[in-house]
Amino acid sequence: MKKNWWKVLAVVLVLYTAIAGLLMPVPRLAILNETIRNLYFHVPMWFGMTIILTASVVFSVRYLRTPTSRLDTLSHEFAKTGILMGLIGLSTGSIWARFTWGTWWTNDPKLNGAAIAMLIYGAYLVLRSSFTDEQQRARVSAIYNIFAFAAAMPLFFILPRLTDSLHPGAGGNPAFARYDLDSDMRLVFYPAVIGWTLLGVWITQLAVRLSLLKQKVYEKQLA
Repeated sequence: MKKNWWKVLAVVLVLYTAIAGLLMPVPRLAILNETIRNLYFHVPMWFGMTIILTASVVFSVRYLRTPTSRLDTLSHEFAKTGILMGLIGLSTGSIWARFTWGTWWTNDPKLNGAAIAMLIYGAYLVLRSSFTDEQQRARVSAIYNIFAFAAAMPLFFILPRLTDSLHPGAGGNPAFARYDLDSDMRLVFYPAVIGWTLLGVWITQLAVRLSLLKQKVYEKQLA
């Protein structure tokens, strides 16, 4: 139980986010109205995705220094979870755009940058599946993963801030913390970031254990 305290914390925080995020009062802002509650689900996905993709690239670097199947598996599974959270972030963002901007998608640099970043990581999955030799696949995947991370982070966080954007905190548009992330919302937002991130790590841990178990079964069949 002592080793799994963070899993209990993840469940508690995600449940708290879901309940408090839908029931607690939020600022009454024009256009946003009740859709501002999506802040608890949309934005934390990007935080969690960034942390998990960072872990993935760290394991890729470690693999290139000390090649082991475990490091390759860790890098791969963290990347897959990060991609999943990125896709959920895009989906929740698209839903939010529909009810605030009147369309599912706009020619917004942050939206387009996030979509391009997801395509780059999608190519990582395609590239990985194209190799049959395990060592070659792991090495090429690790190198590409580093490239994907280096390309994706500016697309997510740097380039959109250099141009006009409908998103808060970009192109002169004030960030949420400047005008509507009040004390009540912070009580939900920060736990949401921690909760969704821990849930992503938990999902990855289960995926890694399953993948390593499959490898052991396969090795026994060959023996």
